[in-house]
Amino acid sequence: MNTAAAACAWVGIGANLGDAAATVAAAIDAIGRLPTTRLLARSSLWCSAPVDATGPDFVNAAASIETRLEPHRLLHELLQLEVAHGRQRPYPNAPRTLDLDLLLYGGRVIDDAELTLPHPRMHQRAFVLAPLAEIDAALRIGQLGSVAELLAKLMGAQTSQQLTRLPSV
Repeated sequence: MNTAAAACAWVGIGANLGDAAATVAAAIDAIGRLPTTRLLARSSLWCSAPVDATGPDFVNAAASIETRLEPHRLLHELLQLEVAHGRQRPYPNAPRTLDLDLLLYGGRVIDDAELTLPHPRMHQRAFVLAPLAEIDAALRIGQLGSVAELLAKLMGAQTSQQLTRLPSV
């Protein structure tokens, strides 16, 4: 029996191969079914061009969860979900059937060979910040600021990160 205290965590979800929208929606549901985990909130689906990657446009989303899984175990569960959805890693930033990023885990700061929290580039990615802002615009990313502040700053800068919110189905 897992007796760890429950923590809030935030996951970034993306895909740009196959039926990306269906995969992202299915992945959010699967995240909510992980052991000792429950889905608290999910964002809309967003479309964005690849950043530092190639291939078709991405469908992105974010989810907040409450979990008793420790951060590294949660990461391993997310990686297993990627594999279950056909994720392959032929080269860095290759197109993908599913990409799950553990963005934040409570206020934990981790920097080891396997996991860095907060996610090191999330504050530079509109496709991460916009879905997070839907869930909790006041959410703080370490000492960098709130999601809303970081998104406004990023979108106010010279950026080519265009986003489109996809219609609900």
